[in-house]
Amino acid sequence: MAFVQNSIDFSPILRLRAFATRVASNWAMNREYKRTYAQLSRLTNRELADIGVRRCDIADIARKHVYHL
Repeated sequence: MAFVQNSIDFSPILRLRAFATRVASNWAMNREYKRTYAQLSRLTNRELADIGVRRCDIADIARKHVYHL
């Protein structure tokens, strides 16, 4: 018969640290989304047409860039 010991620690400190890491990561991705969206929004319609982007697609492009969807 085998004995398995689970070494996962469910301490509140580790859970809080993991939560803080997720929050920081989400904030960083949100900042990158806003930065990408703002940069594309500043382009003129002519510049957007030159790169093959419609103005209504800017949010989708920024989302795909940041979240790799």
